[in-house]
Amino acid sequence: MLRGQPVSRCEWCGAEIPSETVRRHQRVRCVGCGAWTADPMPSGEELEGAYGGWYRPPAGRFAGFGDTVLRCLRGRLARRLDRIAPDGPILDVGAGDGALIDALRAQGRVATGIDRHSTHPAVHAGGIDELRGPWAGIVLWHSLEHLPRAGDSLDRSAALLGQMGVLVIAIPNPASLQALAFGDSWFALDYPRHLVHVPAVVLLTRLEALGLAIERVSYLRGGQVVFGWLHGLVGRMPGRPDLYDAIRRPEARREPISALARIGTLAVAVALLPVAAICAAAEVAARRGGSLYVEARRV
Repeated sequence: MLRGQPVSRCEWCGAEIPSETVRRHQRVRCVGCGAWTADPMPSGEELEGAYGGWYRPPAGRFAGFGDTVLRCLRGRLARRLDRIAPDGPILDVGAGDGALIDALRAQGRVATGIDRHSTHPAVHAGGIDELRGPWAGIVLWHSLEHLPRAGDSLDRSAALLGQMGVLVIAIPNPASLQALAFGDSWFALDYPRHLVHVPAVVLLTRLEALGLAIERVSYLRGGQVVFGWLHGLVGRMPGRPDLYDAIRRPEARREPISALARIGTLAVAVALLPVAAICAAAEVAARRGGSLYVEARRV
């Protein structure tokens, strides 16, 4: 448990959060814009620890074919970006191991990335405020929630787009049905790495205020929708097993887990998968999915 002073400003809109504001477990809601900010705000040292070597080890994060599946999905996203973005370079914010950059380059696109830590030669340390444009496309794939002053980072991303440039965002949706169902144990809270949680309508409103044309909105394409339900359902079982640790490589787990406990957790997940899929389908149909995917264009 991190300990610190209660946050005093919203990481999304910058408004003051009065000290008397009612605070939830590890987050507080801005009464002005409706976004949630991590509370208390982790220090730089605490964030370094949260992104330690276990978080993304060189051998990969997931057991079995997990990392291969992720690379296939990044390839699909790269093909989509190649179709919708005009000619020019593409920036991946929070590029991690550079899988999307590799996939974009395989499509013949010029691509680079930024991240806190990466061994990929095309991924550089630094913030988006240090970059210059224009960019034909900027990708914030489950990275916006990790950024300090996330609202400012979104504004900067929009400003860096060239004419007809595309901004692609995937972000957890705290207005989702799964967030409501699981509350403080919702998978996507991911404290202390997630510094802000932005409801879908709040993000879309800001994109429109920035003068971007919203061309596509999906409550499924952003990923983690079925897994969010499955993680939460498994976590309600006796002993509160952690499915996320169970599917990761041993060196990529937050806590050690025995082989027997891991097998048991995976077996429960398989049994509950149909329930999770039904719940995910229901929230997507209600446009309250666990993640939000947006394509917005500078016109």
